[in-house]
Amino acid sequence: MARTNWAGNVVFSAADFGAPATVAELQHTVAAADRVRALGSGHSFNRIADTTGRLLSVAELPAVLDIDSAGAQVEVSGGTRYGELGRALQSAGFALHNTGSLPHISVAGASSTGTHGSGSGNGNLATIVSAVELVTADGDLVALSRDSEGERFNGMVLALGSLGVMTTLTLDLVPTFDIRQDVYEGLPAARLDQHFDEVMSSGYSVSVFTDWKPSGLHVIWRKSRVSGAAVDADPEWLGARLATVEHNPVPGMPPQNATAQLGQPGPWNERLPHFRLDFTPSSGEELQSEYLLPRHHAAAARQALQEIADLIAPVLMISEFRTVAADDLWLSPSYRTDAIAFHFTWIRDPAAVSPVLTAIEERLAPFGARPHWGKVFNTSPVSLDGLYERLPDFRALVTSLDPAGKFRNDFLDRLVMERS
Repeated sequence: MARTNWAGNVVFSAADFGAPATVAELQHTVAAADRVRALGSGHSFNRIADTTGRLLSVAELPAVLDIDSAGAQVEVSGGTRYGELGRALQSAGFALHNTGSLPHISVAGASSTGTHGSGSGNGNLATIVSAVELVTADGDLVALSRDSEGERFNGMVLALGSLGVMTTLTLDLVPTFDIRQDVYEGLPAARLDQHFDEVMSSGYSVSVFTDWKPSGLHVIWRKSRVSGAAVDADPEWLGARLATVEHNPVPGMPPQNATAQLGQPGPWNERLPHFRLDFTPSSGEELQSEYLLPRHHAAAARQALQEIADLIAPVLMISEFRTVAADDLWLSPSYRTDAIAFHFTWIRDPAAVSPVLTAIEERLAPFGARPHWGKVFNTSPVSLDGLYERLPDFRALVTSLDPAGKFRNDFLDRLVMERS
């Protein structure tokens, strides 16, 4: 039976698939293989997880979820889904600083590809990883940490699966907190451009949705930390109206699949994601792309994309704008820049979407836009070389830990590693 990613647009070319039940079995399997890739929850939309060798899942490894209350950290198995981790942390009085839109994705996979949520002060999900254990090419189980590796650790977590198979990750925690979610509809594009920073900084985590249609109206999902007595949200803000019924971020999808809105306070893990863990967020009949660029270019970049809105809208389901704080991770699309992220959820028609991606990339190139590693893009290897100043350091790191290229694949060879 053919094995595909979640969206069904990638049929993996692996010779076989395995899900080891123990770390020792994983070590033996990796050591014996010529080529290996680890598969997370399958939510990447390109061939980043593909291999011609063995495709391995860590989902069947023994579950690890050890909370160090004194140190405010948790060690968690790589295949754990964020929604499950969130429930355990909330019960213990702790939280993650942020989550992605989906609680269904795995900790190792999301950290390895630079997955993020939103929030002007919130880094991507890999920024809170302080240590990892991974199985290297020779089958050894090694421990790597910020303390032991120093600056080199910045190349070891968001590493696209090129250094080994992560078995556990240690994450930094914060005390639990509550969030309320308010939705505003009908924000004009001109108002957004004039008040971009105000809008995106108006809550702990803010997303702006648009369909790029001629109306030019946008929807704001504002997630605010709750402290003290409840305060009613303003019924109108910057020309947008406060929603009085719940919505799904994807038009036409059931609102009950989305996390609670209408200003209802709730724990962080039930508000920061857009979707509920107990519901499938959509049918999977979609593609996704995302581009991150310096935040101060937000209005100019949006206006550049508006010029090709007639190309974007016909193949689009929904588009989302988010902010991501700067970090020092070598392959992070927000490396040393506070970023604005332009996200696109497309219909699942690669032939129709591809020329639109090329047009988007042409419009965003002057702003130094970096594509999300786990989504579809047409950005050339030469362009990526110019966007990531630490690529030479990363290539040296990969070569030192995996000299035979056991964890490499066509995606990595073509876009990341040395080229002739």
